[in-house]
Amino acid sequence: MGKIDDLAAIVRDEDDARLPPLARIALLPLTHQIEAYTSEIVKLEKHMIRESRQDATLSRLTSIPGVGPITASSIAAFVPDPKAFKSGRHFAAWIGLTPKSNSTGGKTRLGRISKMGNPVLRSLLVVGASAVIQHARRGAKASAWLTELLRRRPYKVAAIALANKMARIVWALLVRGGQFHSTANETMAA
Repeated sequence: MGKIDDLAAIVRDEDDARLPPLARIALLPLTHQIEAYTSEIVKLEKHMIRESRQDATLSRLTSIPGVGPITASSIAAFVPDPKAFKSGRHFAAWIGLTPKSNSTGGKTRLGRISKMGNPVLRSLLVVGASAVIQHARRGAKASAWLTELLRRRPYKVAAIALANKMARIVWALLVRGGQFHSTANETMAA
């Protein structure tokens, strides 16, 4: 919020000549709205964190690296019945994290991700996967799978692949129960 706070200070400072008086009058109500919304967002985030610690399902989901309280709460809200999906791959496809298949002459080629599913869950999982990848790039021990993926593929492709894997793990925990356990000192293993 740093830049917004700086702008709000300029709007409030009547002695600041950078802003014309009429613009100040117009922007002051917007500044109050932004601060009110920011306050509500902070309250909601605190509530989600508290709820994720108390709810068994949300707690299991947050044990997955890259899945925090907001992602876990969103999954709980958006996923109607995880048992309706035949497998973790079907769940990942429902979110829109599986590649399109192009077949010709007996050759199957995988293309870009379909993006046909839930854009909110997809973006939350991709952001979480990106955080795991950044953590691994900064020196944290990563699974052999993730290390090899990062060596072979560009960053964005690796983030989508990891998000797909995270979606499959989410499905497994929702359907079968249990807790996610990574091997010792690895950021993402399954």
